[in-house]
Amino acid sequence: MIELALLAGVAIVVFAVVMVLVSVLKMLLWLVLLPLRLLLHVILWPLMLLKALIGGLLLVVLSPVLIVALVVAAIAAVVALAVPLLPLLFVVFVIWLLFGRPTSSTTAIAR
Repeated sequence: MIELALLAGVAIVVFAVVMVLVSVLKMLLWLVLLPLRLLLHVILWPLMLLKALIGGLLLVVLSPVLIVALVVAAIAAVVALAVPLLPLLFVVFVIWLLFGRPTSSTTAIAR
């Protein structure tokens, strides 16, 4: 049992050493690549600004077109769902014409 605890302790120590080495490697890479990252930010910042401006302009220009397209698509969907129900609606209308009309012309008054 002592050997198992010793093995677990060694595994924890090895894991801790590996994590420290990975952290040191990460810090070294971060420091070495910092000038490259700064240079890329300086070069790419105007391009990102241009991309944002073009995206905003496209949003303003294309929003009305997309809204109209969505309205037309919604109307088309409603018509596509309503057309198969037309024969059933016709049958219901005929039944209503035959049986649904009241025969007397008196109006009921609620008290």
